[in-house]
Amino acid sequence: MASTIVGIDIGGTGLRAAKVKDDKLGKVITSGVSANEAADVVLNQIFALTDQLMQDGDVDAIGIGVPGIIDPKEGIVYNVRNIPSWKEVHLKKYMEARYHLPVLVNNNANCFALGEKYFGKGKDIESFIALLLGSGFGAGILIDGKLHSGRNCGAGEFGMMSYKDQNYEYYASGQFFRNCHNTSGYTIYDLAQTGDEKALNIFRELGTHIGRAIQTILYSYDVERIIMGGSVSIAYKFFKDEMWKEVSRLQFKKSLEHFELQISSLSSYDSIILGAAALFYDKMFRHLLLKK
Repeated sequence: MASTIVGIDIGGTGLRAAKVKDDKLGKVITSGVSANEAADVVLNQIFALTDQLMQDGDVDAIGIGVPGIIDPKEGIVYNVRNIPSWKEVHLKKYMEARYHLPVLVNNNANCFALGEKYFGKGKDIESFIALLLGSGFGAGILIDGKLHSGRNCGAGEFGMMSYKDQNYEYYASGQFFRNCHNTSGYTIYDLAQTGDEKALNIFRELGTHIGRAIQTILYSYDVERIIMGGSVSIAYKFFKDEMWKEVSRLQFKKSLEHFELQISSLSSYDSIILGAAALFYDKMFRHLLLKK
């Protein structure tokens, strides 16, 4: 679509933003975020970053991905993970008042799913799950070409489902390494690259947990494809065998005949920005369908 959209990724440790013009990602700019400061401090940091992208006056809309519970219609952000002061922030209202442009806000996992739909491996399929594995475990759900967000963008939070003595996010995301082995995923990944057997066994253990989570997803949504992204997906080759062993235990064998898991080709750092911009693309696409 011939539009210039600013996509913003609000994380608990940093902000990332860029223009998306003619379906191409421009230069990404970054900023720290004072996650433990008052709500208006964080808001002003978002303003400061966005201001840098507004200087040419060519922006048509702004899309924002946030890791939290959101009212997407009103653009109200609740309970952002890692930003304690954001209990109820009317982000859409504040951004539209400042920039006089349409602003769309959604959960970052939903943005990731739309990024795959418009820019990645979801272009050729109407129904899929975009599974975001990083410091958290979340998913965006596309059914018959439509994003299924839920009332508060809470749909797809499979990581919060009870599993063992905790939940899936505890065992099947980047948190697993610290929670279960008191180390970091980056450390174990570097060791696995050298063939270290202990590190490889840790990834096999992770694969078992991820495979069981995928079983749960497939029992919930009988989709043909899961697209996996996020920092954990980079290590797919180390956990895939154990993951597939668990997935193959799905009782509904017919569902596995055409099921495939693909690793996102989008950079895990840029996918949320692209997806945030795609919030506008998706809104325009829906508008055009209604007019037909």
